[in-house]
Parts: sequence; C-alpha cells; structure tokens
Amino acid sequence: MEGLVFIGVVVLLALQIPPASIVENAEVFALPYLQDNLYLMMAMSGVFAALRVLGAVGLLRNRLWGLALSLINCIVTLALMIFLLPAGILDGVLSGTALVLLLIARFGHTPDGQPRKIF
Repeated sequence: MEGLVFIGVVVLLALQIPPASIVENAEVFALPYLQDNLYLMMAMSGVFAALRVLGAVGLLRNRLWGLALSLINCIVTLALMIFLLPAGILDGVLSGTALVLLLIARFGHTPDGQPRKIF
C-alpha cells in the first residue's frame, strides 16, 4: 500500500505538479502539518514500503530478523495510524491483522502441533 503512494509521488514530481495544487484539491490527513507536507509524507511512505518488503523477504527465508522487522513495522504503523486519519484506519486494520498473524505463527503451536503454554 505504501509502495503505491511512493510511485504516485514519483509520477507527480515527473509531471512537475506543484504540491499546493494537490493540497488544495485533496483533504488527505486530519492534521494540517501532515497535509501541508504531503509530498514529504508520500516520499516517507517509500521508506516504510522498503522496510516491509525487507521484512517479508526475511520471513520468506525463515529468518528471525525478518520476524523482528515485521513486528516493529506493524507496531510503528499502529502507533502512527492515529496521526494519519482517515487513511490510517485501513492501514491500522491491515497492520493489526498482520501483527496478530505474525504472533500466532511464532507463538501459536510447538513443532509437534501442541498449543504453547503461557507458563
């Protein structure tokens, strides 16, 4: 999801569309600071997209750093979704679901198929 936003800012910069015209025609964020710096927010989403892809590659290769990076990405996204309203609602739902699935995959069952005990 963040990768598409980053591609969008690349296209907008290539077409030389001024940020002011985007901000006056679209109400994307509830906070004025984020709304005024829309191009920077769009560029920052490329960083999140790259980190998500790296975490997914780590998970695909069954590496613990991939799990840790993906957990950190989900937690940071859930913390920031409050500031990114209204778009943060969908981001929070998707990140929350991914976080639950990651935790179930890591802590759900033992290798022999038995549920893990807390104590």
